[in-house]
Amino acid sequence: MGLTLPLLHSENYGAILQAKPLSVDIFRQGSYPFFVGKGVHPVSKKNQKSSYDEKIIIDEKKKLIFKSEAEVLKFFEKDIAALEKEFLALRPKKDFTDEEAAKLEKHLDATLDTPDEIWVDHKTLKSHTISVYIKHLRSSQNDLYYVAVTYVSDDVPTFVYLHFPTKHLELVEKYRRGEMDHDRIMSEVEYGCIEGDALSEGDELAVGLYKAMMVLRQDDDISQKEFQTFADLREEAIEDPDEIWRNNDLTGNTLVNFIKDFSMSNEPLYYVVVTLEDTDSSSHALLFSFATKDESLVDRYRHGENLHAEEVVQESSH
Repeated sequence: MGLTLPLLHSENYGAILQAKPLSVDIFRQGSYPFFVGKGVHPVSKKNQKSSYDEKIIIDEKKKLIFKSEAEVLKFFEKDIAALEKEFLALRPKKDFTDEEAAKLEKHLDATLDTPDEIWVDHKTLKSHTISVYIKHLRSSQNDLYYVAVTYVSDDVPTFVYLHFPTKHLELVEKYRRGEMDHDRIMSEVEYGCIEGDALSEGDELAVGLYKAMMVLRQDDDISQKEFQTFADLREEAIEDPDEIWRNNDLTGNTLVNFIKDFSMSNEPLYYVVVTLEDTDSSSHALLFSFATKDESLVDRYRHGENLHAEEVVQESSH
């Protein structure tokens, strides 16, 4: 079914121990440096000795302290069952197979360590608040998302109810509920803010389009931290663009993109300015802008109607 496994946090070792579903009490190493065998307490691979007095701390403040993995799983049994049932009901039929999902478990570490999003959900479980960690993983073959539903104590995931990979953004959307506690891309938006644009004001449309651009960016493109270095190119890109493209998005907004090629010999460099057109006045509010050396990214902004520069009237984001 592609469903993955409950995890828990060991006090002494500081590691998350991975367990099979509740019907099986055999624990396995997974990607973590410990192995727990049937009926055996956590064993460090360094000394291979059992420690029967080891405590497993899920939440010390709430006194969720256990003597064994079996106790932990028994305590969370109903919650795990409820979350598994929900997952199976939501999961698309043409998602990863069990075998494919098992091979993708290696992405759990990155999902917990460097998530793209964390959502805090107070309503799904009556007994506890859950935190959903989401990671978007891109490759040349295909995109996938990794989701981990966790119990968090002191900003650290100490128990993972279930985790799974998926091809479907629609499934990920089902787990984006409650309050967003962390948004990696949003935390980086500040690098793209240039005085006078709507992004600097936190405009929802500007932020959404900027985040979409960052998802499409190649890893070897100009770093966000360098965006301000190229900010002086914005005015020239608006006043003397090489290309202007008008396109209506799915929500009815009319976007006009200004593109300027600043490439020198074998060093490509483009500057793109994204604006919102007021159809009544034909003026344009500045949403955001960016530099790139990736022409395939620029191509994403070459769609719709190709305009002549004299057809466009430009104004500030106000």
